[in-house]
Amino acid sequence: MLSMNLEGLEMIAVLVVVVLFVKVLEQFGLLESGYDDSVEDELELSAVRHRPEGLEQLEAQTRFSRKELQILYRGFKNECPSGVVNEDTFKDIYAQFFPQGDASTYAHFLFNAFDTDHNGSVSFEDFVMGLSILLRGTVQEKLNWAFNLYDINKDGYITKEEMLDIMKAIYDMMGKCTYPVLKEETPRQHVEVFFQKMDKNKDGVVTIDEFIDCCQNDENIMRSMHLFENVL
Repeated sequence: MLSMNLEGLEMIAVLVVVVLFVKVLEQFGLLESGYDDSVEDELELSAVRHRPEGLEQLEAQTRFSRKELQILYRGFKNECPSGVVNEDTFKDIYAQFFPQGDASTYAHFLFNAFDTDHNGSVSFEDFVMGLSILLRGTVQEKLNWAFNLYDINKDGYITKEEMLDIMKAIYDMMGKCTYPVLKEETPRQHVEVFFQKMDKNKDGVVTIDEFIDCCQNDENIMRSMHLFENVL
């Protein structure tokens, strides 16, 4: 059972994006060091069906070095020989880490945030671009990424319904494993608190500016934005 105080669930809703994605890195073996330069040969010679963009281009587009990209690709390819990840893979990973709960809905939302072209799969490029933001991006970039996760229908606003869907997904995944156990009405209560803080003009939706402004004025969220910058 996780000993975790979720009283500040509105904060957890932002932090959980980064914290739980580190679980994906662990699953892919991407937090381990010690790969040698033969990784580059494997990158160039591996007969995957989906070849990544050139390392130089990815190095320019992300905040990872060439060596880090080689390590990332090695782990990605070992887990996904086809060169792409589908939604079921995300669900399987989170199911392993949260066997007491149901992580499928949260994994679905997270997968959609990484599947930027909405083609039903996450390529190495999609994966490493998102990872670069979560681990090395500026606070603004991380919050933009988080906003995109919660903006389920991608209309530029977060509604109470969308936030409630995310909260329920987090609750379904973690609620049974937390202490104290969350009550069924807890997600909806925290959505109300969330919107009181964020919806400055009280129009029933949260814009990207409102979201970023509220998060930037929360010391806990700001402190958390730097937790995983040196994870690789």
